[in-house]
Amino acid sequence: MDFGIAGRTAIVCASSKGLGKGCALALAEEGVHLVLNARGKDALEATADEIRGKTGVKVTAIAADVSTPEGRAALLKACPAPDIIVNNAGGPPMGDFRDWDRDAWMKALDANMLTPIELMKATIDGMVSRRFGRIVNITSSAVKAPIGSLGLSNGARSGLTGFVAGLARQVAKHNVTINNILPGSFDTDRLRSGAETTAGKSGQTTEAVLEEWKQSEATGRFGTPEEFGALCAFLCSIRAGYINGQNLLLDGGTYPGTF
Repeated sequence: MDFGIAGRTAIVCASSKGLGKGCALALAEEGVHLVLNARGKDALEATADEIRGKTGVKVTAIAADVSTPEGRAALLKACPAPDIIVNNAGGPPMGDFRDWDRDAWMKALDANMLTPIELMKATIDGMVSRRFGRIVNITSSAVKAPIGSLGLSNGARSGLTGFVAGLARQVAKHNVTINNILPGSFDTDRLRSGAETTAGKSGQTTEAVLEEWKQSEATGRFGTPEEFGALCAFLCSIRAGYINGQNLLLDGGTYPGTF
């Protein structure tokens, strides 16, 4: 299937590894030129080189903290008129809400709600005027099935979800779509970090924790960044123009509900 986006340009945030990298590579394989972003310069440059070598598309790497005004300014200076934006940020830490002060909440909101909104604010009118735009926000399965220890993420990402629900309906008639992908358990550094934390508290090994988590998945395994990226690329394609304002749960069927 021809996705019809070869030659377009995409900003992909937090794309040096994990789900962001999976999205960047999938878009590049469709001929999309990339502006990648992450805080760590070395890992980001390595990913940019890898994608250039595999696909031949133009890749610009911007090492910056996109949750800051300065980071967003650097990213938008490199790509002021993107056709596609993939909003992504590492989730805030687990914990007990009794331990979180205002600073913890503001940091979570800045990274997981306000930064995506600011990037949409800066670029969506251009997308409307060019009559093409695709925005994909990577949120979390916890938006649909909140997890007690992920209260910071539950709150910030749910706020973004509510905002998107209103904005998506305003721009759809201009061939601009906004959708959210809600990842379940994917084989990423963040998942392993969570397993290491759990292992430290429980006395188990990290591998034992990971195996226990796998067995709780409907598929008996974790998802891969490549699988995640494939869905992202499709949502960014001309074939997905009638998919808008949706929250697409990607968890292998583990969520136990009907809807």
